[in-house]
Amino acid sequence: MVILADLARKQIPPLWAGGIQLDGQYMGYLRDSMPERLALPELRQRMAAEGYLYFKGLLNRDDVREARRQVVGRLAAQGQLKPGTDPMDAIIAPGTEMAFRPDLARDNPALEKVIYAGALMDFFREFLGGPVRHFDFTWLRAIAPGKGTPSHCDSVYMNRGTANLYTAWVPLGDVSFDLGGLMILEGTNNNTRLRETYGVQDVDAYCENKPDATAWGKSWGTGGHLKGDPNQIRRTVGGPAARWLTEEFTAGDVLIFTIFTVHASLDNRTADRIRFSSDSRYQKADEPADERWIGDNPIGHGEAGKRGKIC
Repeated sequence: MVILADLARKQIPPLWAGGIQLDGQYMGYLRDSMPERLALPELRQRMAAEGYLYFKGLLNRDDVREARRQVVGRLAAQGQLKPGTDPMDAIIAPGTEMAFRPDLARDNPALEKVIYAGALMDFFREFLGGPVRHFDFTWLRAIAPGKGTPSHCDSVYMNRGTANLYTAWVPLGDVSFDLGGLMILEGTNNNTRLRETYGVQDVDAYCENKPDATAWGKSWGTGGHLKGDPNQIRRTVGGPAARWLTEEFTAGDVLIFTIFTVHASLDNRTADRIRFSSDSRYQKADEPADERWIGDNPIGHGEAGKRGKIC
């Protein structure tokens, strides 16, 4: 669905995901829901129809920048940023590799202030109509130059609790197209076949009646990513006219989506800059929560999180 506001914006430049150039004919901008921030019935309807809500400037920009400052300060102290550069620029040290860094979210009050207090928690309380709980595990990504995250739905990683679970993706700084932000495959939350097949899989389930189901060898699953390149996935999962939607994000933006919404990230095509973002999850407090992601020391995808089944 082409939003009229898109027509007045500059054309999206060539973009890549997973090393593949995306078909520009089927790229679009995310729809900003900030003008309807207080229109809760409309926002709920939009989430159900489109699978996401994008709020430009919902969060306090200074708070987001302070969270970034704490993250880059730790990386600088670890020698993972280029000496002689401003840590806030996040220039990676030569020869350093980096991607998933949840350790940078631990004991980080500045980040917790952004994602677990204030405007974001206020939104979820209003949107969900009651008390809210968030997962205790925070997914923090420090994406070095290279390929982004492959296409997937979150359900396969966190579906042991309520299905009414939402992800908030928060860029910790401004994210240009070159740095490679998140992209949403519009409307895929309503793909019934996807929800009833791939969407009910559990990456931590294993076949206990198979000969290789032993101790640590319990199958780690398929990784949870959808097969195919992003152009193929757009056609087969989204449909022939579906679009990948993205944006050049700024500190203070937040992108919220369902656990059945297909998404991925663009490649980081800068020469030496790190892209920081956090993923956090929210649900009504009185609904069941996935045991892998709650508590003082969440078990996550470790051995304790494995679950046997008869295949």
